[in-house]
Amino acid sequence: MEQWLEKEREQIPLWVPVGLGIGIATWFALPHRWAWLAFCCVTLALASAAVLLPTGGRARRMAVSAGILACLGCLLIWGKSALVGEPPLQRATFAVLTGEVRSVSPVPSKDMVRLLLRPVGAPELPSLVRVNVREADMSPAIDRGATVRFRVRLMPPAPPSLPGGYDFAARAYFQGIGATGRALPPIAVIAPATGGPDMRNRLFSHILDRLEGPAEGIAAALATGDQGAIAEDDAEAMRRSGLAHLLSISGLHVTALIGAVIFLLMRTMAISRRAALNWPLMLIAATGGALAGIGYTLLTGAEVPTVRSCIAALLVLGGLALGRDAITLRLVATGALIVLCLWPEALVGPSFQMSFGAVIAIIALSEHPRFRAFAAARDENGWRKFGRSVAVLLMTGFAVELMLAPIAFFHFHKAGMLGAFANIIAIPLTTFVVMPLEALALLLDLLGLGAPAWWATGKALDFLLLIAHGVGGSPMAVALGPALPNWVFAVMVMGGLWCLLWRSAWRWLGLAPVGIGLLAILLNPPPDILITGDGRHVALRTEGDGMALLRDRAGEYVRDALTESAGYDGTLESLASLPQARCSADLCSVLLDRGGRSWRLLVTRSRMFVERKAFMRDCQWADIVVSDRRLPRWCRPRWLKVDRSMLAATGGLAINLENGTIRSVHSPHDAHPWMPRRGRTDQSRSR
Repeated sequence: MEQWLEKEREQIPLWVPVGLGIGIATWFALPHRWAWLAFCCVTLALASAAVLLPTGGRARRMAVSAGILACLGCLLIWGKSALVGEPPLQRATFAVLTGEVRSVSPVPSKDMVRLLLRPVGAPELPSLVRVNVREADMSPAIDRGATVRFRVRLMPPAPPSLPGGYDFAARAYFQGIGATGRALPPIAVIAPATGGPDMRNRLFSHILDRLEGPAEGIAAALATGDQGAIAEDDAEAMRRSGLAHLLSISGLHVTALIGAVIFLLMRTMAISRRAALNWPLMLIAATGGALAGIGYTLLTGAEVPTVRSCIAALLVLGGLALGRDAITLRLVATGALIVLCLWPEALVGPSFQMSFGAVIAIIALSEHPRFRAFAAARDENGWRKFGRSVAVLLMTGFAVELMLAPIAFFHFHKAGMLGAFANIIAIPLTTFVVMPLEALALLLDLLGLGAPAWWATGKALDFLLLIAHGVGGSPMAVALGPALPNWVFAVMVMGGLWCLLWRSAWRWLGLAPVGIGLLAILLNPPPDILITGDGRHVALRTEGDGMALLRDRAGEYVRDALTESAGYDGTLESLASLPQARCSADLCSVLLDRGGRSWRLLVTRSRMFVERKAFMRDCQWADIVVSDRRLPRWCRPRWLKVDRSMLAATGGLAINLENGTIRSVHSPHDAHPWMPRRGRTDQSRSR
């Protein structure tokens, strides 16, 4: 082992952010403080035990460091959650809210505006709330610094409605948002804003005024990072085609801007003979590029993905200014370590995982000797050079898709299959055509001459959307799958990192956990019953691999959440239309044949009183009873009773009848700080 670690000594530091990340991920996975404390004790105990290994060995130092780093990661996110986060509102409430506007985010695609407000004179409310306001109810006087008053129904930030869903509650907690709601007109302006819109909103509105049609939303997103003007069908096409990364201000955009600034500065300074011979051109150009990157990051709102990309770019520029090869995995590890120390909560988000996963895959592939030999420049004709460049892009695209597929399956329950082909055209089109044209149009607008450049920008963006809709519309564009268990994702990530971070033949041992994860994905059965966290919406898997929904009037958001969690791409049927279902206005009973037996399911459909004698008989007949209200103690089904009390403790459920497993959104004892605190009455009733 020591001989192997000696050969890999250059790669060992790459595991420092991995050790820290294990502690952070464990804090999110374990439910309460006693479990977090136990994890810290165990990791420190392992580090102490590792001291007994032979002195001077790399294995000893690595084992001690791993235990300490994992403990530090858990303490880091635990400490930040205690010091920075905003506890959520405990229950829904109507209020007359007077608040100071902290930010304004237009969402033209939904005809609304999002306001971030700090309540005034309301100590019972969280210190920061996010409210949606209809565009028609907005006033020019409402901007950052204004004071407004209106009636609003505030809700705690929403947790995932189903296992594997998007956890807005956790994200809102670390953003300091304690409640969300929708404002009821009229909106009274107590004190108007004095400074006018900020630069980002002015730029956003300016771009929307210069372009028309679907292209305007894409152009505004590329310049400001705000995707609020993108129509839902265009956004879905970008996601299905694997081009959604172009809409988020991240590495591609920051790199393109910094590269353009460096190129222009180098060319401009090289015109002067004195500058070319005597000045440190690369240092000056790198400094200009760094300032441009920092300014662009601040302009686009300094979101975590943009800040992360800016940090990585600054590290690259520092290496170039010092004359060193900066595009290495050590750069990636350094950037990841900085981000985890500043924003440890970013680790569990898809943005962090996808961006760093893609960069690790690209650099690991580029460092492989065979790939480097194939991609190296050589004396050959133009067609062969073009074909080699396309092959390199395809190989890189496939490597990125393979790396990102488990992440996409875990977070979004689907993964792109044709993204590598779409990106061959889309990335050069965006980097070398769209973004330069848009920058030129904005510069010419200073002189009032930007119309031709905006026309060209619109045509280029129309072509980009044509690619997105063409690729995204293919039935092979996306592979769907039901929500994955956490352990499958963890095993695949660790196996992938083992393959990519080591360099000797032992690296291929990581293929074993990757293979186990792939097999688990292929064998992962879709749930038979899905129940949302409020108990109102129930979806069943039918005999022909279709899905049926209890309430036909469920909105698009609920339908999308149910179908995505189940990995289903078809149309939801009505539960009442199933031949094995018997439904009245108050109850639905369904027979399901799973696992070699028949399951009897009883679901309530209304809040009307049901006669006790009949309801008791139905409960005794059923194996599973599901209700959005609290059921009496005498309702005792044979296997499972799911009512408001249980769902308050577990959140939404995914039930597999063939093996009798139940997945919940969170543990009944989950004590993460964004979880609403349940009162003693609710706890006693649930018991």
